[in-house]
Amino acid sequence: QLQLVESGGGLVQPGRSLRLSCAVSGINERYDIGWFRQAPLKEREGVSCISRGGSITRYVDSVKGRFTISRDNAKNTVFLQMNDLKPEDTAVYYCAALLQCSVAQLSAPVSDHWGQGTQVTVSS
Repeated sequence: QLQLVESGGGLVQPGRSLRLSCAVSGINERYDIGWFRQAPLKEREGVSCISRGGSITRYVDSVKGRFTISRDNAKNTVFLQMNDLKPEDTAVYYCAALLQCSVAQLSAPVSDHWGQGTQVTVSS
């Protein structure tokens, strides 16, 4: 069974950086992976995704130029490097296995496989 486990969240000051990790296990097949976030009282938002080979990436406009998604398939891990963090980036961040890395999937993900989430808090 496919399992995803996020790590790397924490409390940081505005302008600082964090790197989130999503460890994928339980199956030999590679998946496209997406990062999503949900802030209190807000709907879940797609942040970024990456194709199984790493050649395709997508980002929501609010994080372009600040966040970078990457993957190490030898370690079955997907990373989200988050730079110049802002208070509005505060949320629980989740990774999910996607059918396809696309803008459509970021907007309305179809996935049965989600991690448990990791909290990111950006505050001075």
